[in-house]
Amino acid sequence: MINLDELDPDQRVAATAPRGPVCILAGAGTGKTRTITYRIAHLIDSGFVGQHRVLAVTFTSRAAGEMRDRLASMGIGAVQARTFHAAALRQLRYFWPQVAGDLPWTLIDNKFPLVGRAARSIGVDSTKENVRDLLSEIEWAKASLITADDYAEKISGTDRTPPMDPAKVAEVYRRYEQSKTSSEGMALDFDDLLLHVAGALENAPAVAEEFRSQYRSFVVDEYQDVTPLQQRVLNAWLGDRDDLTVVGDANQTIYSFTGASPQYLLNFSRTYDNATVVKLQRDYRSTPQITGLANTVIGQAKGRIAGTRLELRGMRDNGPEPSFASYDDEPTEAREVAGRILTLLNQGVPASEIAVLYRINAQSQVFEQALADAGIVYQVRGGEGFFERPEIQQAIRELTRATRRDDLPDDPVQIARAAFVPLGLSATEPEGAQARERWQSLNALVELVEEIVRTAEGIDLPGVLKDLRRRAESKQPPTVEGVTLASLHAAKGLEWDAVFLVGLVDNTLPISHAIKAGDSQIEEERRLFYVGITRAREHLHLSYALARQEGGRKTRSRSRFLDGIAPETAAEGPKSRRARPKRCRECGKPLNSPADKVLGRHESCPSAADNEVFEALRAWRAEEAREQGVPAYVVFSDATLMAIAEALPGNDNELLDVSGIGPVKVERYGADVLGVLYPFR
Repeated sequence: MINLDELDPDQRVAATAPRGPVCILAGAGTGKTRTITYRIAHLIDSGFVGQHRVLAVTFTSRAAGEMRDRLASMGIGAVQARTFHAAALRQLRYFWPQVAGDLPWTLIDNKFPLVGRAARSIGVDSTKENVRDLLSEIEWAKASLITADDYAEKISGTDRTPPMDPAKVAEVYRRYEQSKTSSEGMALDFDDLLLHVAGALENAPAVAEEFRSQYRSFVVDEYQDVTPLQQRVLNAWLGDRDDLTVVGDANQTIYSFTGASPQYLLNFSRTYDNATVVKLQRDYRSTPQITGLANTVIGQAKGRIAGTRLELRGMRDNGPEPSFASYDDEPTEAREVAGRILTLLNQGVPASEIAVLYRINAQSQVFEQALADAGIVYQVRGGEGFFERPEIQQAIRELTRATRRDDLPDDPVQIARAAFVPLGLSATEPEGAQARERWQSLNALVELVEEIVRTAEGIDLPGVLKDLRRRAESKQPPTVEGVTLASLHAAKGLEWDAVFLVGLVDNTLPISHAIKAGDSQIEEERRLFYVGITRAREHLHLSYALARQEGGRKTRSRSRFLDGIAPETAAEGPKSRRARPKRCRECGKPLNSPADKVLGRHESCPSAADNEVFEALRAWRAEEAREQGVPAYVVFSDATLMAIAEALPGNDNELLDVSGIGPVKVERYGADVLGVLYPFR
């Protein structure tokens, strides 16, 4: 039996809701995966459904693999946890003879050549960029249930900008579809898998009856990202039944460019008037300081999604306030970020728990260079996968060879360590970036073998290799000890102790084409910013550069999403003002008095400042006031001095981050204040 006492009150309500339609609105870090696995276990333990009768659908192979592992650890490993496409592929292979007879079919590995050929056939240049744009547009149309014949008419009713004349896109789409059928059979792309499964269940009663007798209960994760095509498949799976649990957060809708729509989540209680709706708002991932910023950002959202927002409540102990910084140019921003990362590493934060997140992949290069120059190991997420790395493939080949020998110990971990030594796994981490990166990969593989052996008692080397192959297929790599570089989209579903959100300028976040498209696309960019903020557990640094190149003109404007939450610098004009926190960083209650807002906490709440620092600042202020012949508060108020003592800024930018201090004060007193603080830092 499962122990429901391990869940918080809201999670328990969701897990034990009656069989039938259940909608779990789960904010970032609120334990949604734990909740839905407990719900599945509760349904099975209570006799509502057998574990072979449950189909859980996720949106990535990695998430499906993690869910399978969780379910297996709870003793219900027979539950099917797959992506929409993986589930459809499995079902189509089984049902194909019943719906298509002997007609053979193959799955298309690479659509690019087919789309390129279709483009050339109507005189469209088949450059990589053109073909990529056309391919994305075709995928969006199919996910949106729009045919080639309907494309030109339908696109005019959206705020989507087609990559070229809609009539040309429609013709390329039409010829691409035609090219997949030949006398030798049919070639299907991933969207076709979903279309054919839905069609089979809708039009073949025998197929529908067999499938629905097999699966009785359905769970859909990340329901805010369902496309019309995926919803059609889900409807076909269900038939007239309603044993469905969906989990999602409309605030994290960031894939509308692929056809995803939060409307199915938002309308769930209208679709099922007997639905149970539960909100999960206790955030166990992030500190109150980070959830407070996240709530402020999403609180500025507009439109229907904004009306259903969740209010995150950070359940961790208090941590540092999120910091903001502007830099003259991108190389300076990258170097400063690398410097801050070195500080975190020296403080004991593991490199694998640090991430640099940006809006587009092109932004990574300058940060890769800065990290390399600083001797910091990093990995670019979305680049080469862990199991595709040459050293990992070579290491697995060595383990495979070892299974043919009979003179080795029984311990797979011992075998792995010995086999990897000639490949570069020394006793200590080597010097040199490439050697260190190789060592990190091999060490991570050994640790993964250790994890497999620890969780599967008595497993032998062939069993370990089988599990490694499963993880490779499910894209479940181990943690590699390096700083992660990733786009905001690639970071969805992940979390780190420390996150650096960089390049926060208009035309990058929000991206330029979203600004041109209007409010709905700008709001999606805001949600993307929100997703980035909620990846951080404790440390969060937000930054932007006013120019691209060193010495370049400072023509950029910081992201509009920073308005009202971050201070502006002197370089950005006279409107510079610090956005004062609305809630106390210690108790989380609203701040009312001006002094409280400067401090970022109630004066009655505990201070982290060293009293010796505060008194040193007061002594300096008294002397400065005497020289000027003005009252002490004209220099700085007591609240501002206390805020300085708590923050211990080390440079002008950090001093500007202290509430109550603007560019004029920094110019007049900055050097003196930093001099007073120097002995205490």
